[in-house]
Amino acid sequence: MSINKITLPYLKNDNATAEQQEIYSRFIGHMRHVPISRMEIKVLSAIQFSADMMDFSDAYIAKELVEMGLLAPRIAFPMEFLDYVDRALLRNDFEMGAPSKALQNLASIWSVVSNKQLKLISFRHVHSIVEELV
Repeated sequence: MSINKITLPYLKNDNATAEQQEIYSRFIGHMRHVPISRMEIKVLSAIQFSADMMDFSDAYIAKELVEMGLLAPRIAFPMEFLDYVDRALLRNDFEMGAPSKALQNLASIWSVVSNKQLKLISFRHVHSIVEELV
């Protein structure tokens, strides 16, 4: 997958909970109405909209959508989700809080990006690193 390609989530109706169905329908419904051509911004906006409408955190909505198959560059996700993924990837498979297969797949796609592109894409995530160093 190239860094610019985005795979939207797919809801499997046979085992989806009512909450997952609502997350999916709000996310896809809002994707159609965002008047921006950049898909990364559409995804981020739809995640934030869904979280606001359902009174969940942005990170939880993003995690559920990734579990449903959402694949996108780091810039398309809220910062609290990026923090969650970065912490989960530090754990081993058998530890509590370890990343799921979907998160591992997403992280492997992110790692394909060259270091130069990763620095540009992760720029909005830099301020939390700077705060830790100060």
